[in-house]
Amino acid sequence: MRASVLLGLLALAGCEDPLTLAKVCDETPGFCSDLNKDSHCKEQRAEVIIQRYVEYKSPTDENKYQLLKDFEKYDQCVSLAAKIEHIKLKEKTTSRVEGHLTSIKEMTRIFQDTKNTNHPGLLYYHWSRNNDQSALTKLLALEEKQDKRVTEDAEMQFFLASYYVKFDDEKTIDLLYKTLELNKAGETPNPEIYPTLVSLFYKHEKYKHAYTFARVAQLSGYENVDILPIEHQLAAIGKSLDSLDDLAQKTYDSIQAGTFVSPRGF
Repeated sequence: MRASVLLGLLALAGCEDPLTLAKVCDETPGFCSDLNKDSHCKEQRAEVIIQRYVEYKSPTDENKYQLLKDFEKYDQCVSLAAKIEHIKLKEKTTSRVEGHLTSIKEMTRIFQDTKNTNHPGLLYYHWSRNNDQSALTKLLALEEKQDKRVTEDAEMQFFLASYYVKFDDEKTIDLLYKTLELNKAGETPNPEIYPTLVSLFYKHEKYKHAYTFARVAQLSGYENVDILPIEHQLAAIGKSLDSLDDLAQKTYDSIQAGTFVSPRGF
């Protein structure tokens, strides 16, 4: 979907014909030749190729950020695929290793290019991937100033939650709620939101909250949530689960519809 959007944007920007992978590889063959050659990681590879072209044509911090994320996803896929041994087709394994090395080189380039950035996403990546404390300081300053690139962006709210979870539970819950509030209809929020909320609520003995979000996690297809201990705690105080199941369904539906509101009252 994202590649299709980029193609449309590039076409509107003045390209005579919609951009295709074949066209990118013909015009800038280096964007394709140093990635894996087989069918593994096809979607991630396509997104990297298109975004490499976009960043090449318009090297903004936002385009570098999108390329960095695309390379990270591609590298996670191709690194796993590179471990698969081919007895008869050794070159496939070799091309996957090449794709992995290209990812490292390109991500390093982007980090070098954006050392002085003020882009919130890049600042988070500089801190979380490279332990750059100055980048974290800049990011927290943007949060303090209520910069809308931070406060009105679901991804950034989740990123901040991953920082505050180490020492401020209430702040983390606020940020995770805001992340869900900012989730648009048809989009899927980061699945790690739910187990984090469940863990925090269980820690603070808010078992109704913990159960509700454990059920939301299940409705979202998240399987690695242990709901049984929560059920035992609720049973011990004689709490019926039926009303909480209804609440969980309504909460899930509101998240999917993009109408979720922080449930501070339940």
